[in-house]
Amino acid sequence: MNATDRTPADLLRSALTADPARPLITFYDDATGERVELSVATFANWVAKTANLLQGDLSAEPGDRLALLLPAHWQSAVWLLACSSVGVAVDIGGDPAAADLVVSGPDTLEAARACRGERVALALRPLGGRFPEAPVGFADYAMEVPGQGDRFAPYAPVDPDEPALSVGGTELTAAQLVDRARGDAAERGLTPGSRLLSGLSYRSWEGLSAGLFAPLAAGGSVVLCRNLEKLAPEALEQRVTDERVTHRVV
Repeated sequence: MNATDRTPADLLRSALTADPARPLITFYDDATGERVELSVATFANWVAKTANLLQGDLSAEPGDRLALLLPAHWQSAVWLLACSSVGVAVDIGGDPAAADLVVSGPDTLEAARACRGERVALALRPLGGRFPEAPVGFADYAMEVPGQGDRFAPYAPVDPDEPALSVGGTELTAAQLVDRARGDAAERGLTPGSRLLSGLSYRSWEGLSAGLFAPLAAGGSVVLCRNLEKLAPEALEQRVTDERVTHRVV
C-alpha cells in the first residue's frame, strides 16, 4: 500500500494497481453454505457500480450520512468502500431517522422505514440475488446496481479529514480510519499476502478492522465468515487449511 493513501477508497485503488487478480474477500455463510470469492478487480467493480448508484440515482453527496443496517457480508464491505469513494459517512447500525440514506438487509426493513431519505434493500441471497418482490418503499440493490457504470469518478473530491465512519459510539475521519487500520495490521502481523479469517460482527471497530480494513491496508485478504458458530471445530480447521489462512480472529 502507498504511504499517501488517506481514505479507504485510496487503499482499494492501490490494491487494484498492485495486483488486481489476487483474492481480496472470500465470504462464507455457514447458515446457508454460501461461498463467494472476490478478487480485487471484481470487488472494485462492485464498488464502482455501487458508488455510481449512490452518487447518481440516490443523489448522495459528501457529508451525507448513511445508516448501514447490514451484517458482516461481502456486500456490506462493498457499501463501505462505495461510501468512501463518494465521501458519504457510514453509521454502522445507525438510527435511520437521523440519516440521509439507509441501506438495510431483509431483517431490518421495518426499522429502516424511519429514514425520510433514500432507502435501499439487500436480500443478501447467494450471488447477490434479488428479492422475489422488492420491498415497498425501497430500491432493490440487486436490481439497481447491475446497470451502473464500471468506472467511478466523484463529482467532488473526498476530504480525508471529514467524518467517514461511526461505530460503537466512535466517529472516525477517513484518514483516522486508514491510520487505525494500518496500526491494527501491524499489531496483528499482517503483511502483503496474509490471509485473515474473521468471524466477528461488523457492529464493532474490531470486526470491521479484522473483516475488511486491516487486511486491505496490509495488502492482504480476508476470509469473512458469517454464522461461524454453526461450523464444527474440525470443519473450521479444514477451512483454515483450504483457504491458506495465516491469521484468525473468531
